[in-house]
Amino acid sequence: MNRLSQLTATALLALSGAAAASPAPHWVASWQASPQPVWASDFLFPTRIPGQLQDQTFRQSARISLGGSRLRVRLSNAYGTQPLRIGAASIAAHTGDTPQPLRFDGQPGVVIAPGQDRLSDPLPLPTADRQAVQVSVYLPDRTPLQTFHWEGRQTSWIAPGDQHQRPALRDASSTTARLLLSAIDVEAPAIARSVVVIGDSITDGATASLDQDQRWTDHLAARLAPEGVAVVNAGISGGRLLRDGMGESARKRFQRDVLDQPGVASVIVLIGINDISWPGTAFARTLARPSLAELHAGYRDLAQRAHAR
Repeated sequence: MNRLSQLTATALLALSGAAAASPAPHWVASWQASPQPVWASDFLFPTRIPGQLQDQTFRQSARISLGGSRLRVRLSNAYGTQPLRIGAASIAAHTGDTPQPLRFDGQPGVVIAPGQDRLSDPLPLPTADRQAVQVSVYLPDRTPLQTFHWEGRQTSWIAPGDQHQRPALRDASSTTARLLLSAIDVEAPAIARSVVVIGDSITDGATASLDQDQRWTDHLAARLAPEGVAVVNAGISGGRLLRDGMGESARKRFQRDVLDQPGVASVIVLIGINDISWPGTAFARTLARPSLAELHAGYRDLAQRAHAR
């Protein structure tokens, strides 16, 4: 072998070794709607959902932060008191596309135990940054609705029968709440990561223009996506730091909604105004306002748990 051939062979070996050592893609949280328990009819705000679904399809749009080569969908029965049977589920990359079926351990449906959630099998559906996808879930059985996300700021649709693979739903009614869908993860390059924002209505997007993705987290997501960073919205309108509100307290849900998210590298905490403003009002007539020391302790708890990770 002459000198040129030796150099060429060495270079090819080096390149193949570098390729073999390249970090593999990983799963990154790209979208979230933090689950809440459905409240009673005497609460100040209506749930905007029926009490139950049966032989109906629920379809909702979700704009992911980062795209990827594959994705997976998380469905939640976090506050259900009985097993949740998903007859079928699907996802479409664009409005009007024929949805692709989701599988759960290779099966078209899944039963989710009370207090649990389930991830779909990875689906090879390439997506771009800031792309809106449509997720459909078919519920064949009588299903009391006990887990939802109230402030969706996005029109969702309820249609009769099994329409999870139809490009356009027939005879559908609308709501702005979200049901069952709690997260979408994407398989992204190794350098990709997520920032989770845990907060209240300011983060959740209360009063933001409907169907326009105008929450402040949406604007941050648009700025950070080119850097390979997803922004995941874990806001719950009426949420509080120390006590449950229109959802569990930030301290209770911090593990589920922040630390358990794949690829999370940072967290932004913007919560506490409802701890201060709710006591003495129709939301919490008998509660005392928390002390500054109690609020400090709550924030320190979140910071310490984040630093430990």
